[in-house]
Amino acid sequence: MRLQLAYGKTGLPVDLPDDWDVTVVEPRFVPGLVEPIQAVKQSLLKPINAPALRDFVKPGSRVGIIFSDITRPTPHQLILPPILEELEHIPKENIILFNACGTHRPNTDVELRDMLGNELVNTYRIIQNNAFDEQTQVCLGKTSRGHDLWLNKEVAACDVRILTGFIEPHFFAGFSGGGKALMPGMGGLHTILGNHDAGNIGDPQATWGVTRGNPIWEEVREVAYKVGNNFLVNVTLNKHKQITGVFAGDLDAAHAQGCSFVKETAMVPVEQPFEIVLTTNSGYPLDLNLYQSVKGMSAAAQVVRPGGTIVIATDCWDGIPDHGLYGQLLSQAGDPQELLKTICTPGYLKADQWQAQIQAQIQLKADVYVYTQNLTDEQIESALLKPCHSIEDLTSRLLGKYGPTARICVLPEGPQTVPYLKAN
Repeated sequence: MRLQLAYGKTGLPVDLPDDWDVTVVEPRFVPGLVEPIQAVKQSLLKPINAPALRDFVKPGSRVGIIFSDITRPTPHQLILPPILEELEHIPKENIILFNACGTHRPNTDVELRDMLGNELVNTYRIIQNNAFDEQTQVCLGKTSRGHDLWLNKEVAACDVRILTGFIEPHFFAGFSGGGKALMPGMGGLHTILGNHDAGNIGDPQATWGVTRGNPIWEEVREVAYKVGNNFLVNVTLNKHKQITGVFAGDLDAAHAQGCSFVKETAMVPVEQPFEIVLTTNSGYPLDLNLYQSVKGMSAAAQVVRPGGTIVIATDCWDGIPDHGLYGQLLSQAGDPQELLKTICTPGYLKADQWQAQIQAQIQLKADVYVYTQNLTDEQIESALLKPCHSIEDLTSRLLGKYGPTARICVLPEGPQTVPYLKAN
């Protein structure tokens, strides 16, 4: 059985014997829209539960258009130009493009030009969120959960905010898109830390495909409504990163429709857990580093049996990465148990602890191996994980451990598919 795993820009072929018990789990393929730009234009003219964008944005308004950073495959060059066409009644100097970096690093000029195109970069002011610089933020009070609400002060000062992005299942926020463009995208560190604290991350409702009742999603939504006057423009994508649907308009209504569409295509039930799960982090740009690749591990963890093994193929051209505290948190811990104990200590709050916490939770359930050509064995082991040099050879050895009848699940597109047990 020859499989093509989503890995970097080129993919990774894997050959498994035909007599192995292999189940391939993929999202239902939805063809890309024939005229995606026209579809975006139509969604802006006839949005969901909202007036047309041109009517929503009054002349003289200060407009902030929020776009996702390089860690997301959002097709900005198909989405942003139609939006800007509908804002021709607004002076260009009144429009700011905001890069929703959250706690990620800022994007380079080359990356911004690759994402947005030279014309937009040369024409509009671009502000990249710096969650670590309070001088760029304003406090808008507290959320109902008692967290200080710090937001980029320039985006908060806009009269209208257009939240762009794409919707996919998310491993602790339920689904991406929606209010996440504002928080964590444009949030301050204190607010992000509060939303992503150990209690919220450890909540059983903070998981794939759950919005209502998910404490993380609920607070994200609350922040968006507290700021107010938002217009949503979200898309869905297939494995070729082609637009399959456009969901624009009212934050709640448009996001809910997009989530329902994604749930029907990306969430796949399976009958019973597997001893071995081979996964990816959906290829470029999502598998740029190990931090992001915890999502692929989490998708696999939904259907691996306790004591089983997860093998993830991820490019990691951006390393662990060097920026942020994720790698440091892992390297300072002796094992996943110690890491989880530290993070769950009352009052403990550090950037990136959420990713480390979820990784530790996964490792308490299953062994995790990493196949990559861009990290050394020492780097992988410093992250408390196990290196893999050949997926075929490792899987063969694992069958020796679990027995020749062991069940193997393959998620070629990683977290673009979220398997779940029917019993759950």
